Amino acid sequence: MGAAEPVVERESERREEEGKEEEGNERKEEGGDVEKGEVLGVQEKVIDSSNFDVNNNLNNQFGGSHAAMMQRLNPTTPLRIVIGGSSRMPTPSPSQTALPRSAPIPQTPLPRSAPIPQPSQTTLNSRRYTNKISLFLFVVHMVAAVGLVSFLIFKGIQGLIEASESVKRKERRIVKFYLPQVETASLLSITLAFIWQKAVRQWPRTMVPFILWSSFFSSLSAGILLICFQRASTDGVGICLIAFAIGNGLYACWVTQRIGFCTEILIKSLEPVPKFGDLNQPTYWMLGVGFLWMSLWILAVIGAMNFYFTPLVIIVLVLSLAWTAEVMRNIVNLTVSRVIALYYLRGMQSIPQNCFQRAFTQNLGSACLGSLFVPTIEALRIVARGLNLLEGEDEFMFSCAHCCLNVMQSIFRYGNGWAFVQIATYGKGFVQASQDTWQLFVRQGMESIVDSDITSSICFLTGVCSGSICVIVVAAWTARVHQTFTATLSLLSFFIGYLMTRIAMAVPHACVSCYYVCYAENPSNILFDKTIQDHQSMMADRGVAAATPRVPRRFSA
Repeated sequence: MGAAEPVVERESERREEEGKEEEGNERKEEGGDVEKGEVLGVQEKVIDSSNFDVNNNLNNQFGGSHAAMMQRLNPTTPLRIVIGGSSRMPTPSPSQTALPRSAPIPQTPLPRSAPIPQPSQTTLNSRRYTNKISLFLFVVHMVAAVGLVSFLIFKGIQGLIEASESVKRKERRIVKFYLPQVETASLLSITLAFIWQKAVRQWPRTMVPFILWSSFFSSLSAGILLICFQRASTDGVGICLIAFAIGNGLYACWVTQRIGFCTEILIKSLEPVPKFGDLNQPTYWMLGVGFLWMSLWILAVIGAMNFYFTPLVIIVLVLSLAWTAEVMRNIVNLTVSRVIALYYLRGMQSIPQNCFQRAFTQNLGSACLGSLFVPTIEALRIVARGLNLLEGEDEFMFSCAHCCLNVMQSIFRYGNGWAFVQIATYGKGFVQASQDTWQLFVRQGMESIVDSDITSSICFLTGVCSGSICVIVVAAWTARVHQTFTATLSLLSFFIGYLMTRIAMAVPHACVSCYYVCYAENPSNILFDKTIQDHQSMMADRGVAAATPRVPRRFSA
């Protein structure tokens, strides 16, 4: 029995040693984790106090001295354990933060910083409809116009079938000697429209002075031809054309110095056009729709001649046709502007068909509003410039003219043709786009350059030239078959020829507008050369602040 006791004691001591070795191995594993922490650097650890027993942790892990140290720490602040070298910072004691399991741990709300406002990004894919009121008015106008045209066509057919013999004879005479000339004028104007556009794109350096002087000679020839018929009605129309030809000739002499710069800008702005093979497709659609609507419109005019208040009805039809044709022209303008502007600003090759769909839907309201105000504002601005170009002795009259010019210049900033570029690109409203575009010009110091640009005048004069050619053809034809209709058909053919040509000339006009506006937005673009910059330097060297209009010296002070 006595020999067995030492054996029992040795087994108990061996078990105790094995237990110590296991504890040592566990501590070594913890030490290995600590060594890993030393390699990683500094670690942050937040201790949850609800998972530990206070007394066991204090007695088994840290000892009394560590517990006393932990009691002096802030119980609400998580501690950082910094491991480095031989020193080791203790972890926080659970006794300082422990709460009953049933009680929730109080959460201190952290202060939230106010959100920083982000600048609004201008999108290129805006889906909102612009200028909805003007869009609604145009839709109502088109519904009324279709109804009126249909009613007048019905009245014309009714006159041919059910009216008296005298009315039937008059209707047949109108259809026989009226309708063929007008249809011929429509087809001729469409042909001339494509010829002008193709010639301007192929030979811009030659076509700019040619258009200036051909419009002078064609309108002068048409006026002289009408006067040769020696009728009161044709004499009145002929005198108006001759007066316009004289003003056209004076204008051509006045802008001679601007032809070179206009030609350079036209050449540069037309360079991207060959990259888009179907860029003219919207023009084909608009001219086709215009021809069909023009044919129905002519039948309505014939029916109005056998209806009450014939002059008033015809004036209403003319104004409706003018607005509709101008809207079609601006749809082409918006389509081409978006294609070319995205090429300049983003280097994108857009599909013209998608841009045409966008112009016909989202941006149609802006096209309607711009079609109403831009021609009116530009016409009044030209009249105010003309008055300021005259020298006179009447101080009151010319001071009023100068005041009117300032008013028109202010209005021009809120409604101008340059706005169609930003309408097509960013989907802005007409007034907002006009303001933003003019501010771009002011910021780049380009007001005098864009103000003296004659591209819009060149496009206008191509329409005048086509209208004058249509007058010559239709007047010569009508004088041979039924001379009574000569004056009426001359005015109508001039109107048709002008409108059709302006639709086709929207392509080069939009290209030039995009060149100016996109340059003002980003002059450092590699797609632009130094043409505008050199012209600005030249104007600054000459001391030219604004070449147009020329204000009398006594008002310039």
